Amino acid sequence: MNEPDYKNVKIMVVDDEVDLEPLIRQKFRRQIRDGLYDFVFAHNGLEALTKLIEFPEIGIILSDINMPEMDGLTLLMKLKELKNPGLKTVIVSAYGDMENIRTAMNRGAFDFLTKPISFEDLEITINKTMDEILQVRHSMEEHDQLISIQQDLQTAHDIQQAILPKTFPPFPSRKDFDIYAAMIAAREVGGDFFDFFMIDNNRLGFVIGDVSGKGVPAAIFMAVSRTLIRATGLKAIPAAECMHYVNNLLCNESVSCMFVTVFYGILNTETGELEYVNAGHNPPYLLGREGLKKVEMTGGTILGCIEDYQYHSRKIMLAPGDRIFLYTDGVTEAFTKNDEAYGDERLELFLQQHPGHSIEELVKGVLTEVNDHSRGIPQSDDITLLSICYNGRT
Repeated sequence: MNEPDYKNVKIMVVDDEVDLEPLIRQKFRRQIRDGLYDFVFAHNGLEALTKLIEFPEIGIILSDINMPEMDGLTLLMKLKELKNPGLKTVIVSAYGDMENIRTAMNRGAFDFLTKPISFEDLEITINKTMDEILQVRHSMEEHDQLISIQQDLQTAHDIQQAILPKTFPPFPSRKDFDIYAAMIAAREVGGDFFDFFMIDNNRLGFVIGDVSGKGVPAAIFMAVSRTLIRATGLKAIPAAECMHYVNNLLCNESVSCMFVTVFYGILNTETGELEYVNAGHNPPYLLGREGLKKVEMTGGTILGCIEDYQYHSRKIMLAPGDRIFLYTDGVTEAFTKNDEAYGDERLELFLQQHPGHSIEELVKGVLTEVNDHSRGIPQSDDITLLSICYNGRT
C-alpha cells in the first residue's frame, strides 16, 4: 500500500529539551530519509513564531506547554490570531497536567500527547494530523479556484454587458423610429443577445437571438454570432443572404452542436418596409392599428446546424405608430414554484392591455410582469426583449 504524500508539510517540534531533537531524528530516521517527514526545531514559543516565517511549509506544530520566554499556551493564542486553518497544533504535556491540556484544547489545539511520549502513538498522531492538513489545504485550493472562477465569470459578465447596446435612445437625432431593449442573464453570463445598427441612412438592421445551452460556452457563441451578424448586415445585403452567410460560418466554427435561434430584420425608415428572416426564433408581435398579431414565420431553421441552408425572407409594411415587439423564450418560460409558465397568453394579454405604452414602458412592464409571476423563483433561462416603434417620416 502506498504511503500518503506528506512531503509538502513540515513538522515543527517546539520544546526546550535539547536531547529531544536527536532522539526524534533517530526514531524517525527512515521517514526522514524517505522524505516522508521533514522536521524543524524550536526551543520556545517565540522562536517558533520566527520559524513559521522562515518555513511557511510548516503544517504541524508539536509543542510542549512549559517553556521559557513563551510557553505553549501563549503560543497557541498567537497561532489562533494567524487564522490559518492549514496549521494544526498538537500539545505535549505531562499526564497529570490535564488542566493545562484542557486549556490548550479550548485555545485551538488539534490534539494532545502525554509524557513520556510513545513514539508509536506520536507517529499515529502525526499521520492523522497530516491527513487533516492535506484535506484542509485541498479544500483551500478548491476554494481559491472557485473564487478565481467567480472573478472570471464576473469579468465575462461585464464584457458581455459592454458589447450589448445600453444607451437609449441610441440614435437621439433620429425621429423616424424609436428602439428599446433589455437583457437579463439567468447566470453570470448568458446566451441571449440583441443588437441594432444603421446599415445606411434609411435602413435600420436589428436582431435578437438565443443560443442553445448556458454559461460560458453559450456566452462565447453568443458573442461570435452577434459579431458575425452585425459585420455581415453592415454589408447591406438582403436579410436572407445575410442569414445564409452567417449560418455557413457558424456551421464551420460550431462545437458541441451549439446553435442559435435568430430573428433578423431590416427596417426601411423612409417607407416603413420591414424585410425579415426568422431562423427558428419565437415570432415577434406586431402592435398596430388592427390590434395585436404575430409576425408570420419565414420557414427558416436555426443557425449553426445545417450548412448551406437556404433562408427566405418576408416583407411587411409598417404604418406610423406600429411597433414590433421581440422576445426570447426566457419570457414565456418563466415559471412559478408550481411550474406554471408565464406563457404566450399572459404576454399577449399584457401587450393588448397597454396599447398606449411607449416601447420602453412595454419592455420594462413585461420584465416586471415576469418577475411578479415568478415571485422570486430563480430564472431558468435568459430574458431578452427588443421593441421598435416606426414613427414614419417627420
